[in-house]
Amino acid sequence: MATIGLLALQGDYQKHGECFESLGVSTIKVRCPDDLKRIDGLVMPGGESTTIGKLIEREGLAEPLVERIRSGMAVFATCAGLILLAKEVTGYDQVHLSVLDVDVARNAYGRQIESFEVDIESPFFGPPPIRGVFIRAPLIKRYGDDVEVLAEYEHVPVLVRRQKILAASFHPELTDDLRIQEYFLTFL
Repeated sequence: MATIGLLALQGDYQKHGECFESLGVSTIKVRCPDDLKRIDGLVMPGGESTTIGKLIEREGLAEPLVERIRSGMAVFATCAGLILLAKEVTGYDQVHLSVLDVDVARNAYGRQIESFEVDIESPFFGPPPIRGVFIRAPLIKRYGDDVEVLAEYEHVPVLVRRQKILAASFHPELTDDLRIQEYFLTFL
């Protein structure tokens, strides 16, 4: 049976864990490089990307994370997790792993007080729409030729995939719809 690691440095990793556990998948918290040896896939949650990036560096996780992802470990990233995986983060000098060929703008959908929910039509997932919870969400400004767009909001990608990397600008873990998590499990 597969084990999902939850990057547990900051952010709502616990809610992600509840989603996967409701699907019958075991989870463990990832806080140091040794924890990466015990998992089949990793969730990089939303939160504060600058803080998470600094903690990734402090705990010595940056290089082992990049190595595992480049060697094919499945990764599901939401919001801040997407920022941390991005090739470029415009307007900010912060830690990012450059393993997903996208350029993102932080907080592009507004500040905390401007958070919103919206139904997102996705031809990939089909009806019903996916419920998108946007909280200080990043905007994908550019994506590479090998990045597949699975969902858009206002003609902008909000859910993308590249090989075994799945990344969302929004927070699917804050809804009862587990289709995205179920899809991620097919990567393992």
